[in-house]
Amino acid sequence: MTCGVLAGASAVAGTAPAWADAPGGVPAAHSGTFAQDSDAAALMTAEAAERARKEVLGYAMTNPYAEVRMSAWNALRSDDPQAIEKWLAPDGGYAFARTRARSVRARNKAYIERVIRTHPASYSPVVRAAAEEALRGSFDEQAEFVRTGYAEAQKRDRAKRDASAQHKQKVAAAAREYVSRLAEEDPGEQVRTAARWALRPGATDDDIAEFYGYGWASGATLDLESHRSRIADEETLRHDKLTRLLRVAVAAEEAIKGAADAAQARANAERAWEAVAGHADAARKAWLAEQAAAETQSKNWRAIAEKAKTSADDLWKNIAGPAAATGDAWAKEQAGAVESAAFWQNMFDRAMEGQTRVKG
Repeated sequence: MTCGVLAGASAVAGTAPAWADAPGGVPAAHSGTFAQDSDAAALMTAEAAERARKEVLGYAMTNPYAEVRMSAWNALRSDDPQAIEKWLAPDGGYAFARTRARSVRARNKAYIERVIRTHPASYSPVVRAAAEEALRGSFDEQAEFVRTGYAEAQKRDRAKRDASAQHKQKVAAAAREYVSRLAEEDPGEQVRTAARWALRPGATDDDIAEFYGYGWASGATLDLESHRSRIADEETLRHDKLTRLLRVAVAAEEAIKGAADAAQARANAERAWEAVAGHADAARKAWLAEQAAAETQSKNWRAIAEKAKTSADDLWKNIAGPAAATGDAWAKEQAGAVESAAFWQNMFDRAMEGQTRVKG
């Protein structure tokens, strides 16, 4: 992205302005000012490019979809200096990988991987073993697990628990009440859905126990994956738009140097930098909202982890590990949101400086 924008800026800068052939050449004061202006715009462009690359690295490491992670790594390893810019474009690598991730085969694999992450072998040994076997199997075997294998394995696990006095758990009123509260108040949509399913008409103590055993963790995983996927969708568009707006603003500012109508050229450049500032400010506000949401989730899950650690109810032991891991994951999302908000604040400040520069 940097090379693309800077190359465009250099091309404009290389065009001799009207006053270059005038007697005496460029006045020294003006020459220094223009050089500083170009440096400031180039630095902003470079910072935007570096941030875009960091975003892509984040997708390569944490995006819920394997197709997106692999595509992101390919962009990062590419020798093409514009690889990141192309990958973030609306019709680029991210969009293509995201489409592939929606395929039936990809969704089946993601589903199985999620089952493995959220079903502890201590509580759901049959499901866990069947999922691990399916993940190693063919596409047809994975599809079969999603269609019927998972439900069949669940039944076998439930039958084993029913036959075992050790696993037959009586659900206390307090545990059921906690699920009722989650169904209404939990910050995660998927956790609320899982809790409501456990409380549906006709549900038994087994359904509540299974919520604590794996349903809660499954909902939490879906909430985190949904958050990360949505963030990636939105931020790729923001960075692509920033690249295009910066390119226009840099070119408009360079055009002032040789403009026959300097006032009009300055007005054009001011509007261009104003567009960058508006885009950056909207992005900053969006990230402040994400920061608050991630903080709420992090605090929520850390409180759950603490309760699970101290509870005497055996039901809680299954959520202890997932709760701690989920709290840590949301804390990282919060830290990332703080960093992203700071980046967009910096872009806003630089764009406002650009507006001031071009006013003359």
